Amino acid sequence: GKNEYDLLVIGGGSGGLACAKEAAQFGRKVAVLDYVEPSPQGTKWGLGGTCVNVGCIPKKLMHQAALLGSALKDAQHYGWNIAQPVHHTWSVMAQAVQNYVKSLNWGHRVQLQDKKVKYFNLKGSFSDPHTVRGLTKAGKEAIITAENIVIATGGRPKYPVHVAGAQEYGITSDDLFWLKESPGKTSDNKIEYDVSLECAGFLTGIGLDTTVMMRSIPLRGFDQQTASLVTEHMESYGTKFLKRCFPTKVEKLESNRLQVTWKNSDLGTEETDSFDTVMWAVGRAPDTKTLNLETVGVKTNSETGKIIVDASEATSVPHIYAIGDITEGRPELTPTAIAAGKLLARRLFGNSAELMDYGNVPTTVFTPLEYGCVGLSEEAAVQSYGADNIEVYHAYYKPLEFTVAERDATQCYIKMVCLREREQRLLGLHFIGPNAGEVIQGFALGIKCGATYPQLMKTIGIHPTCAEEMTKLHITKRSGLDATVTGC
Repeated sequence: GKNEYDLLVIGGGSGGLACAKEAAQFGRKVAVLDYVEPSPQGTKWGLGGTCVNVGCIPKKLMHQAALLGSALKDAQHYGWNIAQPVHHTWSVMAQAVQNYVKSLNWGHRVQLQDKKVKYFNLKGSFSDPHTVRGLTKAGKEAIITAENIVIATGGRPKYPVHVAGAQEYGITSDDLFWLKESPGKTSDNKIEYDVSLECAGFLTGIGLDTTVMMRSIPLRGFDQQTASLVTEHMESYGTKFLKRCFPTKVEKLESNRLQVTWKNSDLGTEETDSFDTVMWAVGRAPDTKTLNLETVGVKTNSETGKIIVDASEATSVPHIYAIGDITEGRPELTPTAIAAGKLLARRLFGNSAELMDYGNVPTTVFTPLEYGCVGLSEEAAVQSYGADNIEVYHAYYKPLEFTVAERDATQCYIKMVCLREREQRLLGLHFIGPNAGEVIQGFALGIKCGATYPQLMKTIGIHPTCAEEMTKLHITKRSGLDATVTGC
């Protein structure tokens, strides 16, 4: 037909790029539109989306910086002579992380060229179901028509609306990773996002005085017992928590420090303190404002602003699809967006009928003590099957590497949620400890394949590892016995 492209993807993040590159493999004519609106603080970045530029990648590298700090403390117990005190230079770390991210931006551009995908640095909005109007930074216009259009614009961090001075003086994760200088004493105002705990964790780890203010529960949507162990460990590690507190205003003092005023829900009191940096981590909002969705009739959830899609990622308008964080009810995770994008391209151009399976997606929160999980939380399992029909096996264990360094392991914990009937199928696995992501990735396959408790008990552990403890779980919560592991 009359359309210039077989596929136009709006959004050059993980999901959009994966979809575009996969479609190009089928010899189709593909274009990607990507445009980064600078943050309210003026931070901007290149192609690749949140994960590469202001998400998982810089976050994991800064988490690694903090882990190295802990390793330096441990090293002395192991006989290494390290001159004390050790000092961390933010600018050196930031420069290294930012250089790596820039190399990824470049890599994405090269890949698109290699795969003959046309890349436009344009801000897109719909004129009709097959036409997108793109604007350059200077306001020049381009019209692009396509047979199929995929929306993959993801989300951006929100600022709280009711807090005076929040946007004027605060930053978000969009800015943190691109700061040239150390944020100093930070207050991390968090409502429900794991981003906040991860950032607070590595900021504490590199020696910054960090406070987390939270209105409600940490890590909403995660298993609550494990989530509270994660924050407990962070407290013992030095992060300060202001629980059940909510900020009311931020003001700039003459010293250029920021004074935060907050209310304590439990005491009904008002308190203040001053900080060098205030970072908001109150969730993310889908980036749909400029897309002009209502004109073409793409239905969104009025509460969340996210696009409503069916099992094949189709929106309410034929030939318009949406993937990733922008879609309603999907996990906000890079790997799910990538997988969904590839499968969508295969269905559109490769005669495939395979749909994305969003069940049992593993994930990890990179807090100082990492928390990895796959499957259901204990709460969700009880809700779905009833408390009498599930069996929870658990253990508090001590990683071998913690022993010589005399590190506190009270929060290292494993929990397995099983069905209670005959074969005791595993419903969920929760692991708090070093390298949680590496541990959970392997067990995720087992859960995907329908593994059972007896099968796991027949699996031989690798000694001496933390993951081995998974194969030795024998104490049930129901028994009320002490779940602390002793000896080999």
